[in-house]
Amino acid sequence: MADAVGEQTALSVAGVRTSWADYDHRAACLAGTLQALGLEAGSKVALYCYNGYEYPEAQYAAFKLRCVPANVNYRYLGDELAYILDNSDAEALFFDHSLSDRVDAVRKQFPKLKALVQVGGVSAPPWSLSYEEALEGPPMSRIERSGSDLWFLYTGGTTGMPKAVMWSHDALFANMEKTFVSMGEELPATPAEAAATATRILAAGTRIRQLCAAPLMHGTSGLSSLATLTHGGMLVTLGQRSFDPDELWGIVESEEITMVTIVGDAFARPMLDSLDRAEESGRSWDLSSLRLLLSSGVMFSAPVKAGLLKHHDCTLVDILGSSEGTGIGSQVTSRSLGSAPTARFSLGDKARVFDEDGLDVVPGSGERGLLALGEPIPLGYYKDSAKTEDTFPMIGGRRWSMPGDWAIVEEDGTITLLGRGSACINSGGEKVYPEEVEEALKEHPDVVDCNVVGTPDDRWGEAVAAVVEPSSGAGDELNEKVLRLHARTLLAGYKVPKRILLVDHIQRGPNGKPDYKWARATLEALP
Repeated sequence: MADAVGEQTALSVAGVRTSWADYDHRAACLAGTLQALGLEAGSKVALYCYNGYEYPEAQYAAFKLRCVPANVNYRYLGDELAYILDNSDAEALFFDHSLSDRVDAVRKQFPKLKALVQVGGVSAPPWSLSYEEALEGPPMSRIERSGSDLWFLYTGGTTGMPKAVMWSHDALFANMEKTFVSMGEELPATPAEAAATATRILAAGTRIRQLCAAPLMHGTSGLSSLATLTHGGMLVTLGQRSFDPDELWGIVESEEITMVTIVGDAFARPMLDSLDRAEESGRSWDLSSLRLLLSSGVMFSAPVKAGLLKHHDCTLVDILGSSEGTGIGSQVTSRSLGSAPTARFSLGDKARVFDEDGLDVVPGSGERGLLALGEPIPLGYYKDSAKTEDTFPMIGGRRWSMPGDWAIVEEDGTITLLGRGSACINSGGEKVYPEEVEEALKEHPDVVDCNVVGTPDDRWGEAVAAVVEPSSGAGDELNEKVLRLHARTLLAGYKVPKRILLVDHIQRGPNGKPDYKWARATLEALP
């Protein structure tokens, strides 16, 4: 593809653009350096980096060498970083200069590390190479690669230590079929077909220009960005480390972005607020190029979707999936299609809902079941056969991916997502799913964000409790009593939080996912 569409932009960060030809060459030079330092097929390459051109280049370099890229959350501190390096058997680590102290604190524990490459900064520590130095070596020659090569996606989940989901390249590529079909193309089967497809897509003017607002180290941007690159598209990331919705809309305008990837309301609410502020002040951005807003990983609520569509008509796709499988379900919203209730999805054509006996849940029965995906799915978790067996069980003679999400199948065959079982609250024997309660609380116009957790309770075992971030204009009228009365109009009594704490700001991970540990600790710290 780099040979076929080499003059086209592959990457753009803070206005600096990299062509496909340069992207390919730079990745080849990085791969040559890694090879010279002793890495080979199967070696693990950890990416402890923020968004930027270095992340996709380093990942591409690992692919060229048939190594295995492994994402590392840049929020991780010393012990967490050490765990990933150990668990992944990392032989190379790309790290941001602002994280060098954390790397220095643990690196001596890992003699297998053959390459430490610092991204950015004035100068690299003596125990590492600078990214620019790593680019100075001769480019590695092109080699044949295999569909069995791997890509690691570390997932923290809500409990336990992070686990590396092992995706084969064959399975990753199969996930991209719908992207190619949407552009009138079949999934290419050879490199030559991929190059020809990229050429046709470019000529047709349907090449995706994707703004990855969510971190590349998170599955939402990580998986979708691979699909964009696989047809010769263009990746753009925000220039700032913290999320700025004004910056996002400015980039959509300047780079004529066609697709933005976000993680639910954690991104969408500030984006809507930004558009509202702009409208009130009499200014606006040119959003005419934007065709698709893709979200996954966290609730994307119906009122926020409706607000965004008032400003710009595009397709909003809310993907129901996980690190262990991406085609479980989706909800598609636009001005012409109308809206659908929050957390209501159409089931994917290769997905099912099973009860605890492995039987299909009957639509309209009200019975809860576990979401399951048949294909394409990962190989399992790296170095965790027991967890692999639990999450990827054999049912009906075939293997399924079942990460633990519960849902109800409605009469029309759509599903209502209840939430992840590992976060489920057991209150007096009743199951309460945090997402359902959070959805209800967010229906209040003065609630910006919230987290719902279970806290110890002498009577009920666990009590439903919530941490709520009110809007700036909420005033003293918004209090625990008001929110409880609001929730009671939408939820069964046992689901209404017994305690609600208002805070200035809800803490979330950089990928927008809820930090339930923080929420629980915040609630339990109070008398």
